[in-house]
Amino acid sequence: MTVMEFFGCTFLAFGPPLAMFVFTVLNCPVRIIILIAAAFFWLLSLLLSSLWWFMVIPLRKELAFGLVFSVMFQEAFRYLIYKILRQAERGLQNISDDAKLVENKHILAYVSGLGFGMISGIFAMVNIAADAIGPGTMGLKSGSEMFFLSSAATSLCFILLHTFWGVIFFSALDNSNKFQVIYVVLSHMFVSCITLLNRFEIYSATLLPIYTVLLITMFIAFRVAGGSLSSIKACILFNQ
Repeated sequence: MTVMEFFGCTFLAFGPPLAMFVFTVLNCPVRIIILIAAAFFWLLSLLLSSLWWFMVIPLRKELAFGLVFSVMFQEAFRYLIYKILRQAERGLQNISDDAKLVENKHILAYVSGLGFGMISGIFAMVNIAADAIGPGTMGLKSGSEMFFLSSAATSLCFILLHTFWGVIFFSALDNSNKFQVIYVVLSHMFVSCITLLNRFEIYSATLLPIYTVLLITMFIAFRVAGGSLSSIKACILFNQ
């Protein structure tokens, strides 16, 4: 039973992102490099967050303190990788056979956002998945039996959100759209802080708001990338 729970939660959290990676990133070496670079930048933000948490001794026990600064560091490194990728566009054009990679700037944003999301999801789920495999996990430490399922659903949401945030954030900086930059930062802060409610084991109070934010963010990213109702119809007709 615990093995089934392990694989179920793992596939829930990483199934869609893995499919996105296989179908949109895996066939291009440069995209893989960008994804890994983005993941590395997220790890750097985690390192700085950890160092900051370690230095501020009086607030170490306050989870909200570390969470808020973690979001701030992540967004700072998102901006940093944006600057690096925009500076490296000409070089990428010279070494890549993928013409769309540079012609469509949203691809760089999508790949870097997916890298951010996948590494954050891995760090969020690795210890939970290790506990889920057993022995005896129903109500881990006398907690709710929904803990593993809700954790997997939350990790999936954050992976997708990071992907969409990347598209919105890069486009906003390209077009000097301050409102979209503010939306990315504030929505990231909101969905991160609302996970603090998980300590009360009322998971619906967490999952419903963050998935609502996911739908809103997905719609904004879709429009930012040039999507429209006619493009959806064209895609459906093409696949038929």
